[in-house]
Amino acid sequence: MTDYAAKAQALFHEGYNCSQSVLLAFTDRLPMDWETAARLSASFGGGMGRLREVCGAVSAMFMIAGLLRGYSDPADPQAKAEHYRRVQALAAAFRERHGTILCRELLGLAEGPDHYVPAARTEAYYAQRPCSACIGNAAAIIAAFLEETA
Repeated sequence: MTDYAAKAQALFHEGYNCSQSVLLAFTDRLPMDWETAARLSASFGGGMGRLREVCGAVSAMFMIAGLLRGYSDPADPQAKAEHYRRVQALAAAFRERHGTILCRELLGLAEGPDHYVPAARTEAYYAQRPCSACIGNAAAIIAAFLEETA
């Protein structure tokens, strides 16, 4: 298996946001092309457009789970419940490693949205944030999930 964690982290260091980095790392398995995946996940960076809500890497795990193991029949409540169980298990695995799934808590920020302009990607930016570790762990968690549910 490709090292999805390293691929996702490399994409983050190229400038993709957290959500894009995780989703794009899995494009070899997804039923969509690179540009569609990049656009789909673009809004989820920074905890959803820098609102600092659910971590974008976590949101990407959920997108991947839905695209590859989700349900599509609204008349199948059992499939819906099973999928939500899986999503909650993915969140729990991330929370176990990082203590939270909320971007603001991961970054140690106060409540509320952040300014909409992203910070410049500098060495200091990468060094002071836990984002790369969060992205790598999210990619590893969803990769393991996909292997377990293959």
